[in-house]
Amino acid sequence: MIDAIIIDDEPKAIELLENYCARSNDIYHVKSFRNPIEALQFIEHKPPHLIFLDINMPNLSGIQLAKLIPNECHIIFTTAYSEYAVESYNLNAIDYLLKPITHQRFLKAIEKVSSIIKTRNDLISKHTKATIMVKSGYEKHQLVLDDILYLEKDGNYMVYHNLTKKILARETIGEALEKLPNTFIQTHKSFIVSIKHIEKLKSKYVYINDIKIPVSNRYKSTLEDKLS
Repeated sequence: MIDAIIIDDEPKAIELLENYCARSNDIYHVKSFRNPIEALQFIEHKPPHLIFLDINMPNLSGIQLAKLIPNECHIIFTTAYSEYAVESYNLNAIDYLLKPITHQRFLKAIEKVSSIIKTRNDLISKHTKATIMVKSGYEKHQLVLDDILYLEKDGNYMVYHNLTKKILARETIGEALEKLPNTFIQTHKSFIVSIKHIEKLKSKYVYINDIKIPVSNRYKSTLEDKLS
């Protein structure tokens, strides 16, 4: 949900945007302001995700106010004048809505904001996920633990089978287990699997992405306990 505030000195313009926000499943309308100074005080205390900002207002214009707003707040300018468009994009505004604003144009602007926020959140999530470093030859790879499906012994090497690639590392099963959390478990003398990616356990095999991986008697009871 996108928290949004409206800043506009025209009551009818505020009423229209409030109505559009109420009809959207993606927008939570927090508050509306006719006074830009009061709006700025609110923003400094509790920055919203999105600000619908009129340009022509008394005391402080939308352009002036935009320069004082924190970077994490996304701005959609609303105005009856097209001549401010270039300046608004120089201020990294997400969109520029000309009054009278249609519902269809409003939805298009919201789609832009939703896409930008999703992309940013995905990047944050990617960089905050737990990782391990794996040395492969002269290179070191940072692998996201959630992306590792299973590890397979191949001679003097361990093969890390990821969602999108394979990494070959010269190490033993014991060395691999030392760096992995307890969400990974050995199922065989040659295999370590990610518990979260196990689709099913059947007889002497576990299945990950439709790949059949052996489970030896030595490790079966421990695996069954983990899956119970």
